[in-house]
Amino acid sequence: MKENSRLLLFTGSYASAEDNGVQVYAFDGEAGGTLKLLDSVQGIANPTFVNVDTAKNRLYAIGEKLNSDGVKEGEVVTLAIDPQTGSLTELNRIATMPASEAGQTTTCHINRDAAGEVIVVCSYHGGLVGLLSTDADGTPVRLTDTAVHTGKGTVPGQEKPHPHSAVFSPDERFLFVSDLGLDLIRTYRVNRDANTLEVQGEIKVEAGAGPRHFVFHPDGKSAYVINELNSTVTSFLYDSESGTLKTVVTVPTLPDDYSYKNNGCAEIAFSADGRFLYGSNRGHDSIVVYAVNAETAELTLAQHVSTRGGHPRHFTVTPDGEYLIVANRDGNNLVVFSLDQATGRLTFTGNEAKTSKPVCVKPAVFPA
Repeated sequence: MKENSRLLLFTGSYASAEDNGVQVYAFDGEAGGTLKLLDSVQGIANPTFVNVDTAKNRLYAIGEKLNSDGVKEGEVVTLAIDPQTGSLTELNRIATMPASEAGQTTTCHINRDAAGEVIVVCSYHGGLVGLLSTDADGTPVRLTDTAVHTGKGTVPGQEKPHPHSAVFSPDERFLFVSDLGLDLIRTYRVNRDANTLEVQGEIKVEAGAGPRHFVFHPDGKSAYVINELNSTVTSFLYDSESGTLKTVVTVPTLPDDYSYKNNGCAEIAFSADGRFLYGSNRGHDSIVVYAVNAETAELTLAQHVSTRGGHPRHFTVTPDGEYLIVANRDGNNLVVFSLDQATGRLTFTGNEAKTSKPVCVKPAVFPA
C-alpha cells in the first residue's frame, strides 16, 4: 500500500437495529494483516451490504424497515466517514422501494457509479432493481426508476425472480444484473437524462445454476459469474462496444467428492493483477482459487482452502493484492489470509476478528 495512506475495512452483517450491524476496522498489512476495531453503528436492521465512496467520504448501507402495513421494505442509510478516526456519522436514510401487496422489497445488494451520481439496489425478494439519484454530496435523494423482473426458473429456490447483484461495465455504459431465480444476466443501460433503466439484452446460464455475483476481469475483456445453486463459475468474453457477453466455460467450485447439493456459492473476486479468480463455498466452507487465462477466459483450478469458519458469505482482496479477508456468517469472524501473488494460493495468517454474523466486507484506502 502507498505510504501516507491507511486501509479501512467496512463490514455489514445480519443484525437487529439494536445491534452493532456496521463496523469499521483498521487493517495493517505491514504487521502481517491485523484488524483493529475502530467504530460500530447501531440503528440499522440487517445492513447486509455496504458500498464505500472514498472521494466523498461516504458509506452507503442497505437496511430494512416495516411500512405502515407491517411489510418489510428496503432503505439506504448514508454515513459520513472520518478517515482519521474511522468513525461513522449517519447523515440520511431513505426508503428504496416501497413494499406492495406482492410482498417484501428488502434489498440484498447496493452499488454506484464511479462519480456517485446514481445508486443501484437489488431486491431479491421483490424481484426488482432500483435506480436512485443523488445530490452533489453523494446523498441519495429519491428512487427514479424500478425495473421489474418476471418469470421463474426450474429448481427449488427459483419460484420467482431473484435479482442478486448489479455491476457496472468498466466504462459504465452498461449495468449487468444477475438474477438467481431466472438463470440469466440482464443488461441495462442507465438513461442519464430520464434517470431510468433501459433493458439492452440478456444471456442465460445453465438451467438451475442460480447466478449470484458477477465480476469483470481488470482488463475489461472478460467477465465471470458465480452460480449459487449448482456451485459453478461461468466465464464470458465481453464485447465492450455492444455490451454483450459470449459464454466460454462453466467449471465447478467444489472438489469432486463434495456434492453441490450441500453447498451454496456466494462471492467472486479477482486478484489485483487479474491472474487469479476467487469464489466462496458455503457448506464446503472454502475459497476456491482459479488461474485465469485472460485471453480466452478459461479457468484452471489452483486451490481449495478452508475459510476457518462457517458460511463464507463474502470476502475481499485488499487493493495492494497481498491479502484476502473472509466474512464467515456462521463462524462469527473475519479471517485474514495472505495471498501469494505468484501462485494465487492463500495461507491463513493467524489473524482474525470476532464479530457477529458478518456478511459483507469492503476495503477502502484513505490518506493517513
